[in-house]
Amino acid sequence: MSSLVRNWRELFGRVTPEPESPSVGDVTLEARDITVERGGRHILEGVSIEVRAGELVVLVGPNGAGKSTLLAALAGDQPVIAGRVDVEGTDLTQWAPIDMARRRAVLPQKHTIGFSFSARQVVRMGRAPWAGTRREDRDGAAITAAMKTCDVEGFANRPFAVLSGGEQARVALARVLAQETSTILLDEPTAALDLGHQEAVMSVARARAADGDAVVVVLHDLALAAAYADRIVVLENGRIAADGPPESVLHEELLTRVYGYPVEVFPHPTTGATLVIPRREFTEQNR
Repeated sequence: MSSLVRNWRELFGRVTPEPESPSVGDVTLEARDITVERGGRHILEGVSIEVRAGELVVLVGPNGAGKSTLLAALAGDQPVIAGRVDVEGTDLTQWAPIDMARRRAVLPQKHTIGFSFSARQVVRMGRAPWAGTRREDRDGAAITAAMKTCDVEGFANRPFAVLSGGEQARVALARVLAQETSTILLDEPTAALDLGHQEAVMSVARARAADGDAVVVVLHDLALAAAYADRIVVLENGRIAADGPPESVLHEELLTRVYGYPVEVFPHPTTGATLVIPRREFTEQNR
C-alpha cells in the first residue's frame, strides 16, 4: 500500500470499494430540499435538484442568486442546515473524503496553489485519489490527455504561480479532467478565458456528458448556456425559478424578472440557435 493511500486512510478513515461507472440516466447527485445559511441569512432555501449521468446541467442566475453555493453543497464543500445531499443514493456525509474524490471532481472559482508546483504537477494532483488502486496505471495517460484537451502542454513545466489567470484556469480544469470521475462540477470555468477557450471548455463539458458523465456548470453567459446545456436551472434569491431544457426556460419575461434587466431572446438568423442578449436602446445621439 502506498504512503499516499495510507495517509488518506489515516486522515479520513475507511475507504469503500472503487465506484462503478453509472449508466446514462442514473442520478449521481441529488439535493433534497436543502437550505444553506451564511451570516444568519439563507443563501439557499428549499432547493431540490437531480444530476444525472449523461446530462450537462447549467446553473444560471444573477450575482448572489446562490449558484456557487448550490454547486458547493452538491460537492459536499458547503454544509446544509436542512435537507440533504445524496451521492449515488447515500447521504454524502456518510462518505469518506477519498470516496467523494473518486466520485466527483470540483473546479472552484479561484485557483490557489500554496507551493511552487509546475503546471504538470498541478494536473497530476487530480490522480491522487487513485493512488494504490488498479486505476493508478492510467496516471500517465490521463494526465497527458487532460493537458492536451485543455491546451496546456506548451507550459507544462512552468510554475503555476507565474501563469496568467486564463492559463491557471485551464490547468485547473485539466486537473479535474485527469481525476476521471463520473461527476464533474465546474464553477464559472469560462470566466477568465478568451472567446476561443470558452468555447473549447464548454465543448469539453458537452463531450464528457455525451460520454456518460454527469456535468454541472455555473455560468453567467446565457448564450453559452443555451448552446451547450441539456438542462438549465435558473436561481433567483436562493430558490429555483425554473428547471428544464433551454427552450422551456429561456423566456424574456422570466429572465427579465430574475435579472432585473430587460433581455431579448431570439433565434440566430442563420443557425437558429437561441441567443440571449440585454435589450439595448441605442440612438444615433448616444452611440
